[in-house]
Amino acid sequence: MAAVLLNKRIEFCASHRYHKPEWDAAKNRATFGACNNDPGHGHNYMLEVTVAGEVDPRTGMVVNLFDLKVVLLQVLEEFDHKHLNLDLPYFKAQIPTSENIARVLWDKLDAQRDIGKLQRLSLYEDEDLCADLTAEAGLDVASVTRRYSFTAVHEGHRGHTWDVFVSVHGPIDRETGMVTDIVALDRLVHDRILLPFEGRDLRIALATPSVTGEYLAKAVWDRIVSVVPAGRLQLVKVVQSRDLSYEYCG
Repeated sequence: MAAVLLNKRIEFCASHRYHKPEWDAAKNRATFGACNNDPGHGHNYMLEVTVAGEVDPRTGMVVNLFDLKVVLLQVLEEFDHKHLNLDLPYFKAQIPTSENIARVLWDKLDAQRDIGKLQRLSLYEDEDLCADLTAEAGLDVASVTRRYSFTAVHEGHRGHTWDVFVSVHGPIDRETGMVTDIVALDRLVHDRILLPFEGRDLRIALATPSVTGEYLAKAVWDRIVSVVPAGRLQLVKVVQSRDLSYEYCG
């Protein structure tokens, strides 16, 4: 029987700070932006794990959901309501970025063989930032997805708010613990997407008689693909409403 994938989400709270003690204040600030603010900041993290396995003919399940939840709670107990920089040994020599936290959690969960084979781990700092690891790619690379929003006139109608998710894939930098420079990525998307589109008629902004969601997703891709600060642009997702979204990868 083919393997079936099961996804499970669970929350925990923790605080962290992006900071390298051997760097001066100016370099830390330029590299990490507001994430470098002392003493740090907190998140209600959302951890999503994907495990694979064959369906047990007796239970009809890949893994017992109660057992999986117990394992997740046991692993996250060490992290919950902690300052990751100060309270946990894993981040004495590495910055607790989303990518590095995800790697630590992967190692802990991958050792739990009774919960199935770990295929994917997604760690959401919040609705605007997520880091993904996969068994296929390995633990030295990750994908980071950042959400942006703008409001623009669409097809001559009233202003419509679009959410744009930009995913960048690449190796996790040993020094910064990041796949890409988030500060630079934010600036890039602001200058090339948000500023030109905000409050405007998209037909005028894009110099085209009609703008579909598909067209907009490709337009976002084309405007940033060659200048992503590090890593490679993996996916652009444009969300028009809770029921309708468009994805493009060139």
